[in-house]
Amino acid sequence: MTEWLCPPGPCAPGLKIGLLGGSFNPAHEGHLYISELALKQLGLDYVWWLVAPQNPLKPTAGMAPLRERLSYAARKFEHHLRIIVVDVETTFRTRYTIDTLAAMRRRFPCVRFVWLMGSDNLAGFHHWHRWRDIARSVPIAVALRPGSTRAALSAPAARLLSGAREPASRRFPLCRPPALAILDGRRCHASATAIRARQGVSEAFVGAIPSW
Repeated sequence: MTEWLCPPGPCAPGLKIGLLGGSFNPAHEGHLYISELALKQLGLDYVWWLVAPQNPLKPTAGMAPLRERLSYAARKFEHHLRIIVVDVETTFRTRYTIDTLAAMRRRFPCVRFVWLMGSDNLAGFHHWHRWRDIARSVPIAVALRPGSTRAALSAPAARLLSGAREPASRRFPLCRPPALAILDGRRCHASATAIRARQGVSEAFVGAIPSW
């Protein structure tokens, strides 16, 4: 397995880094909303956006090429100095989140990682490959998104983790998993599906190649 010779951004023992995975098809303000909530409420040092080549639970139809999704996310959002756009699944040759997390923890054993997701993803989290092992490997922070709060908090994953709820605080990244924190703030209605419907996939991805 090929691994990074150097990290994609600042990395040092004890840093607290949020991992926000997804297709980013395209990246939008909802991703920024989750990231900024986590940075503020959990005291994270950075958030890495893990742009997936292909989500196993999503169709390939309508999925822009990985290079275009990376380029668009970097051009639009890497001006935020604590957000770093990366392509780790290609580097680690992984497909599933559980395998990507294992590779990340091997590569950066002294970093405190937190898995970030929106409540819309928590609602379907029980469909992810080895989702229980994901919950046992890293703390999970969930940002409430419009229209998905009730379904997410009654989903199988939320029920399984109900006894592992922790306050959203700067101590949360230090919690031993399983651990679940709920992040809430001003709700963001941005949606990749809605953006594609308005603009068309080909128009959504325009920009320079990312510099990292």
